[in-house]
Parts: sequence; C-alpha cells; structure tokens
Amino acid sequence: MKILLIIAFIGIALFEVPGLIQRKYWRELIFFLILLLLAFILSFLQVIGIKIPSPIKGIEFLVKYLKFWRNM
Repeated sequence: MKILLIIAFIGIALFEVPGLIQRKYWRELIFFLILLLLAFILSFLQVIGIKIPSPIKGIEFLVKYLKFWRNM
C-alpha cells in the first residue's frame, strides 16, 4: 500500500509540474508542491496506521477567537 501511495503522488507530480514549469508559474508551483507534500504526509501517516486528529477542534477555536475579536 505504501508503494502504491508513493507511485500515485509521483504520478500526480509528473503530470502537473512540467506544465507549471513550462508556463513559468513559479508561485503556483511552490504552492502546489507544498500542498502535495502536506497531502502526502497525511496520507502516508494514515497508511502506516497513525491516527490523525480531526481538525474540527482547531477550526472551532479559530471561529470562537474571531467572534470574540469581532464583538469587541
């Protein structure tokens, strides 16, 4: 399963990156690679059996924090 995941992400990169380089979209390339790396890390952690916490608690904290500052 790990090898399949690695092959899939390499395939995505090989499909997307050359077009971004050819058009000289450097900022988009950097942003794409950061998101791809983040997705790979999260996927790999899940494949090897590490439980990934839900981001809902962080989102709730952020919403409460923003509401607090908005009401001041």
